[in-house]
Amino acid sequence: MLSLLHHPNLVNLIGYCADGDQRLLVYEFMPLGSLEDHLHGLPLDKEPLDWNTRMKIAAGAARGLEYLHDKANPPVIYRDFKSSNILLDDGFHPKLSDFGLAKLGPVGDQSHVSTRVMGTFGYCAPEYAMTGQLTVKSDVYSFGVVFLELITGRKVIDSTRAHGEQNLVSWARPMFNDRRKLARLVDPRLQGQFPMRGLYQALAVASMCIQEEASARPHIADVVTALSYLASQTYDPHALRGRQRDDQKREDRLILNIEGVVRDDSARENAGIMNKNFDRERAVAEAKMWGANWREKQRAAEQGRFDAVNLNG
Repeated sequence: MLSLLHHPNLVNLIGYCADGDQRLLVYEFMPLGSLEDHLHGLPLDKEPLDWNTRMKIAAGAARGLEYLHDKANPPVIYRDFKSSNILLDDGFHPKLSDFGLAKLGPVGDQSHVSTRVMGTFGYCAPEYAMTGQLTVKSDVYSFGVVFLELITGRKVIDSTRAHGEQNLVSWARPMFNDRRKLARLVDPRLQGQFPMRGLYQALAVASMCIQEEASARPHIADVVTALSYLASQTYDPHALRGRQRDDQKREDRLILNIEGVVRDDSARENAGIMNKNFDRERAVAEAKMWGANWREKQRAAEQGRFDAVNLNG
């Protein structure tokens, strides 16, 4: 299958060898290893991935999935999206590898592909794990899990942690609804070097991707738009420190204004639920909108350079 797929965020298949019952695939060399190596197997003398690089990797990996889902014909469901299958080229350019479990997606009136449940525990979407019904939204769930890995630096399943923290998704989900706890989700190796507003938007995207209901998850194209914007915003901890404080004050005023109209305990509880959904969906919508504007500016700039070349020519 990989021989028919070509995209900057998919590894290139160089060739293969077949000798008797032995089979060997030869891929391009990826000098920086896998994303898993940099998140969970990094030697103490190596610097951890910074926030900008993490967003760049997430955006590139999402573009690889977008190609499989929306550009390939018929669509391809990757089925084994995980950090060990994201390889890194020079400059931390990500490429998806290992298409041994990939399946052609549904065509025509089909809504899903029924198949034996395969993949890696912790990354599989719940509906696929329970029914064997596979859709492109199953990949979106797996992407959300890997995105959480990038943000938190935690393993998806870690039996060495305390009870209640061993499953990454189960540990993270309750904190999505409490803005005061969101900073606890960030990899401590970043030592606070991340944009708070960018964190809100990144966690909003991750939260939408790991929804229990497949229909509630976003399309991968929307994820790409949001993450392309986040990846384009180069984080400078010194330049943005004051701006972060201003953003936080605006967010706090918004929450206070909304909560100020609540009159009783039951209404306060309902408003709290509405605020949580509002915050998450607003963050996703803002990231998508800014991402679309950013891409439009990029196209305009490229067109301007093209026109300049024609005039000079």
